[in-house]
Amino acid sequence: MDREILNPRLRDEPPEAALEKILRPQSLADFQGQSELKEKLSVFIEAAKKRGEALDHTLFHGHPGLGKTTLAHILSLELKAGFKNTSGPIIERPGDLAALLTGLSPGDILFIDEIHRLSSVVEEILYPAMEDFKLDIMIGQGPGARSVRLDLPPFTLVGATTRVGLLTPPLRDRFGIQLRLDFYQPAELALIVTRASTLSGATLTREGALEIARRSRGTPRIAGRLLRRVRDYAEVRADGVIDQAVADAALLMLDVDTEGLDQLDRRILSVICEKFLGGPVGLETLATVAAEEAETILEVYEPYLIQEGFIHRTPRGRVATPKAFRHLHLIPPATLSSLIEAEDDFAPTLFD
Repeated sequence: MDREILNPRLRDEPPEAALEKILRPQSLADFQGQSELKEKLSVFIEAAKKRGEALDHTLFHGHPGLGKTTLAHILSLELKAGFKNTSGPIIERPGDLAALLTGLSPGDILFIDEIHRLSSVVEEILYPAMEDFKLDIMIGQGPGARSVRLDLPPFTLVGATTRVGLLTPPLRDRFGIQLRLDFYQPAELALIVTRASTLSGATLTREGALEIARRSRGTPRIAGRLLRRVRDYAEVRADGVIDQAVADAALLMLDVDTEGLDQLDRRILSVICEKFLGGPVGLETLATVAAEEAETILEVYEPYLIQEGFIHRTPRGRVATPKAFRHLHLIPPATLSSLIEAEDDFAPTLFD
């Protein structure tokens, strides 16, 4: 299928960016996975429609690439509301936020990505806007300065964050709807990959879709990226059809192994298993030896390694599991299980 005729308005955009917009689901029905979250959202949306009110302020939190921004767009489409998109680091001054808020119409959605990175000064302006739909601004400087309160139309603030623990309690508590996105199951990712292949014109078998889904780390964004690269491989090295064998060959070329781990994943496991004999090893030490930023390991790589049982996080550091040793074709130390149990004994209890 010719990408240009799918949407003429995307003709001038880079091909990858245009394809991303085409593939983005336009309704909750099109959004695969997260069934419990979708059920809750559908109830909240229907209730807001029946009352003729703006949806309550909504917070999406979870690991990168799980669909937080996509869900924010879907909310605006389901509610037939306007949509303004920004991110926490961009809003540097109260005036930046005031410009956004005063430009909203009744029922509009203001989406702030990485909302935990808002400055404390901007947060203070946001509190009355969220609670009372009022905006307090200062006019003038020095002794002649005065505060003016402006009325705002009812709107919905939708926040997204990968670090919900960094949100200040006053801001977090002002979100009436707080929803967490979890990693996807391979069957759910296979449906996402199949839909994307249909819209992008790629030829994909059921087994090929499952192979890509299995190695996508439970994340739709990664699944979409892998599909595009596997499609490139199929067009150049195969007959254009993505079956299980073609998908496997393409992913191995990309250094994505059968468990979905890439080079840095394996380097992290290798550092813990070989250099530190299974651990424990602290985050900063691990980042230094692996030659990667600590924040990147903490936010991007570690969650999946823990989810899949490759490492165990303890109060004294990261410990590799027997599964990690086996994946690297290493023999686990005989004392590994007792080491993990001993590290668990250091975990604080309710009464510590």
